[in-house]
Amino acid sequence: MNKRQSRIFAIVATGIAALAFIGLTLHSHTRFDELTNAADITPEITHGKDVWHKYNCINCHTLFGEGAYYAPDLTKIAQHRGEAYLTAYMRDPSQFYDEQRHRRLMPTQNLSEEEIANLIKFLDWVSKVDNQGWPPRPILVAGGTMNVAAQGAGQGAATSQDVRPVAAGNDPRALGEHLFRTVQPVCTACHSLQPGVTLAGPSMAGMAERAALTLASPEYTGSATDVEGYIRESIVAPSAHLVPGPMFSAEGVSFMPTTYTESLTDEQIDQLVAFLGTLK
Repeated sequence: MNKRQSRIFAIVATGIAALAFIGLTLHSHTRFDELTNAADITPEITHGKDVWHKYNCINCHTLFGEGAYYAPDLTKIAQHRGEAYLTAYMRDPSQFYDEQRHRRLMPTQNLSEEEIANLIKFLDWVSKVDNQGWPPRPILVAGGTMNVAAQGAGQGAATSQDVRPVAAGNDPRALGEHLFRTVQPVCTACHSLQPGVTLAGPSMAGMAERAALTLASPEYTGSATDVEGYIRESIVAPSAHLVPGPMFSAEGVSFMPTTYTESLTDEQIDQLVAFLGTLK
């Protein structure tokens, strides 16, 4: 190839690449409303976005991987933490994290109740955006990271890394462990399996023994009569009995998500109960 041919090739290749880039950009713009659920944007969500910028949340956190990396990415936070948790957290973060235990401290911003409510609505809208797998490995507040393939589905499904594969005919306890690491919201984002490791929720180590002690306690407020029933109640009706501590509940409402009865079948809940019941 001589110089003239090389020049023509470079010009043509550059032109084709430029056209492809412009075409892909135009195509993306035609899908933005669909991907971001633009029709669902309300004045409250818009105000929540303004609150996000007003208090410079991006100075520590990221959305869609954009921002600072001092604190966790919050793209899917509304799917992993319920409204009750987020409300209590924003009112007084010092109840959840402190410098001695976590080597960092979320500042108390003194947000108004309206600002808190609208910021949560904004984060909920963000969590439902089809981000097509970006960021590839968003950091959760605690626990594992989200699986790239699951994220690519655009549904925000989260799985823990290093999940052992299972088959339908496996032992229910093995199936339950798999659910513990893959169900949405992922349990490992809040609960550790290590003794003494408290994340956003209590450690699951010794769950069966603690359940028995709780049932025998006069302070128990639920309706379960055995360990399996208590574990099931904790999954399907977490506010029936509140684990003491400001990190776990506020105003009589547990921070544990209440959506598992919708996302799991009765059989799957039985499997999850079977696994947690082995943690003695």
